Amino acid sequence: MKLSVLANLYGSKSLDETLKILSGLGVHTVEIGAGGYPGKAHCNPAELLANEKKLNEFKDTFKKYDVEICAFAVHGNPLHPNKELAAEYDTDFKNAVLLAEKLGIDTVIGFSGCHGDSENSLYPNWVTCAWPDDYLKILDWQWNEKLIPYWKKTAAFALEHGVNRIAFEMHPGFCVYNPDTLLRLRAAVGDVIGANFDPSHLIWQGMDPVAAIRELKGCIYHVHAKDTKIDKYNTAKNGVLDTKHYGDELNRSWIFRTVGYGNNESYWRDLVSNLRLCGYDRVLSIEHEDSIMTIDEGLRKAVDFINQIIITEEKPTTMSWA
Repeated sequence: MKLSVLANLYGSKSLDETLKILSGLGVHTVEIGAGGYPGKAHCNPAELLANEKKLNEFKDTFKKYDVEICAFAVHGNPLHPNKELAAEYDTDFKNAVLLAEKLGIDTVIGFSGCHGDSENSLYPNWVTCAWPDDYLKILDWQWNEKLIPYWKKTAAFALEHGVNRIAFEMHPGFCVYNPDTLLRLRAAVGDVIGANFDPSHLIWQGMDPVAAIRELKGCIYHVHAKDTKIDKYNTAKNGVLDTKHYGDELNRSWIFRTVGYGNNESYWRDLVSNLRLCGYDRVLSIEHEDSIMTIDEGLRKAVDFINQIIITEEKPTTMSWA
């Protein structure tokens, strides 16, 4: 496995400055934001595809710092009921695919998306319960009329352009938010669909990441190293469904943390070991969203922590003691 960082944490800095910082920490693999919510601060695919000079400058910056790109991050909602927004997210995703083709990158990361409850909706409608029956009708419409048709078409486009790994971050608020929904969409669309395994979103939903890894054996295409701390007191009072602002850390039921500050080293060693046992051997990509630490401190601590638990050498082919 390789240590990676989702580089948009330094979106206020230039690509050159960002890669200088990351390579100085010993990070030589990065996940690059290329549209959608991660933004285009370091990579605007439309510009790079239209300008060979800018594309070469982009590539040269990575060579300068001996850094490789493992994936493009284009998290968005291409199924948004607002057709203009949906079109923007769709364009961002497809441009990222076209740029990935030029650079020989096989993985593009995003969200599955989520529509509303009808063609007349203004906002997404994430269904979280099976009763009253209205909700199941919404869910059926979203999946069969919107989600599956869109991703069948978009997955075919990705495959035509050499991207054989669409890695969905299983994230509440979108149709794919757990292993069950990921596997359901994969069964409908094909094995181009896989998981961007981010344990932080599974932890607060009550899942055990190791159980999820085993359920998704062979389907994990990318991994985010991000932690979540469950506040047992607030959760005991209010449960884990929490709409308080992320800045209200003291009163929330859970918050995102730098790896090691939500769960201990043993927890993360078990998680990494099970990734290997299930055949995953690509990257652990640090995503910094810890609101208690600065970016610099959170990143340094995450790099130090991951370096202690990551398995970097090839899996042994023999057992010398056996």
